[in-house]
Amino acid sequence: MRRVAITGLGAICALGRTTAEVAESLRQGRSGIAPIESTDASQLRFRNGAEVRGYSHQGYFEDRQADFMDRFAQFAVIAAREAVTCAGVEWTPELRETAAIITGSCVGGQSTEDVGFHDVYKMGLNRVHPLTIPKTMANAGASHISMEFGITGPSYTISTACSSAGHAIGQAFWMVRNGITDLALAGGSEAPFSFGILKAWEAMRVVSPETCRPFSKDRRGMVLGEGAAMLVLEPLEAALARGATVHAEIAGFGMSADACHITQPSADGAAKAMRAALRDAGLAPEAIGYVNAHGTGTLANDATETAALHAVFGAHAGKLAISSTKSMHGHALGAAAALECVATVLALRDGVLPPTANYNVPDPECDLDVIPNQARQAQVEWAISNSFAFGGLNAVLALRKA
Repeated sequence: MRRVAITGLGAICALGRTTAEVAESLRQGRSGIAPIESTDASQLRFRNGAEVRGYSHQGYFEDRQADFMDRFAQFAVIAAREAVTCAGVEWTPELRETAAIITGSCVGGQSTEDVGFHDVYKMGLNRVHPLTIPKTMANAGASHISMEFGITGPSYTISTACSSAGHAIGQAFWMVRNGITDLALAGGSEAPFSFGILKAWEAMRVVSPETCRPFSKDRRGMVLGEGAAMLVLEPLEAALARGATVHAEIAGFGMSADACHITQPSADGAAKAMRAALRDAGLAPEAIGYVNAHGTGTLANDATETAALHAVFGAHAGKLAISSTKSMHGHALGAAAALECVATVLALRDGVLPPTANYNVPDPECDLDVIPNQARQAQVEWAISNSFAFGGLNAVLALRKA
């Protein structure tokens, strides 16, 4: 089996519109959570979100092209462009025919769907925009990426709630490692800031009325985010041969299902996914130095994830450096695992571990080193990135410093 290099990174979210901007925000511990601007939040119990503020398609897409694309698909293409440029990919007919695109999205084109429902149910109109279906479909991001670069190889989208992008990157990793493809674009995108979906999240009673404070005893819930992140994966040997910059390696991928509850997390299910990722990478638990936690900031998730980490790592759990970057870029649902994978790659590459922002009070049920509030200089060789979704579907990526 081939070793798999990450040679391209692309990101757009509340922390910045390029990977370099996101990296600087993570180093500074700068939170992108602020009052929601793109949607009227006056009728919501929560008013804050992690948006790509002031975003307009102009500068990225011509008006005609943008008409075919929901905001989440635009984010996907923007991140993919940066990742491909970063990797220095030279497209040949053969590469376009065999390259793979695997994306994750939880809710797809929510903004477009919301407008259609508003027109039909509130305004009493008898028709919706003729492009409603192609704009709302969750695979639109993957499809527009394929058209952007002329890629005709395997292309599909995975939707497993908050683990969507984790599953997408993991599948792409396995495809490259096993020789199914010599290059893959993988990641996730999401844009959930429309009134209908925000009201649905309000009904769940898991969204914080203020900010996101993972692992802090005074945490009050998650904060929604949006954006996209994409990675270029290719065989390490091929990347080195063409002189590409290797930002990190993906070394293992693990999955599990809780088979327990549709919304309540399971420490056993999370532990199984972490063990599977370590086993796939051929790693002992003691090799891991950093964990990018799922860390949603809800009472149930953070304590459950802590218990799972203790179960997997035993005495070594106390030596782990752990952080939740959702405290800064928010919970971007189907894009979350991709943003967090990029954050983990940056931590390994740059030797700067991102903090858990907004942290106030230690919680005895979250008794681990969560890198509170300030980034930490540290050279780490191995890390994992955790994603544990509603529905009990878990994905964990194991990464190695280049």
